[in-house]
Amino acid sequence: MPLVRPSRADDVPAVTAIYRHHVLHGTASFELDAPDEAEMARRRNDVLSRGLPYLVVEDAGTVAGYAYAGPFRPRPAYRFCVENSIYLAPERQGRGLGRALLAELITRCEAAGARQMVAVIGGSDNAGSIGLHGALGFTHTGKLASSGWKFGRWHDTVLMQRALGVGDSTGAEASP
Repeated sequence: MPLVRPSRADDVPAVTAIYRHHVLHGTASFELDAPDEAEMARRRNDVLSRGLPYLVVEDAGTVAGYAYAGPFRPRPAYRFCVENSIYLAPERQGRGLGRALLAELITRCEAAGARQMVAVIGGSDNAGSIGLHGALGFTHTGKLASSGWKFGRWHDTVLMQRALGVGDSTGAEASP
């Protein structure tokens, strides 16, 4: 049974390897150079210092994927809106691990007071990510055509959004 849990510092090597694969071989990330472990640890610490979740999923005793939420934009008016990121080891895709990770991320972001979650998905052909987000209540809110140049061609950015908790139905009582 997969286990979704908060990440630990000793998960950083596995997280780095998973992300490296996506940077070097896919369009889920528009980064061109894979960051090293020190940079990935710095990014993880930044997310955690904001009181936001950084999760991993273990499958068969190893880290099979990770997900986190960060601020959507830095300006104060966006403080209730988070952007999610989710990556799975390529050999672990299609087993429901992404669904478990994203569902737990949504729950934890709601508990942290976030009201909206945005997915910024690299590539309009990224059917797995678009389908996963759609299955968990995200709706398509836009597409930035030909916004990323990677692997010698242009790629779209797909925007999807989901209300968290009470969403925009009430005033903001606490900030995430």
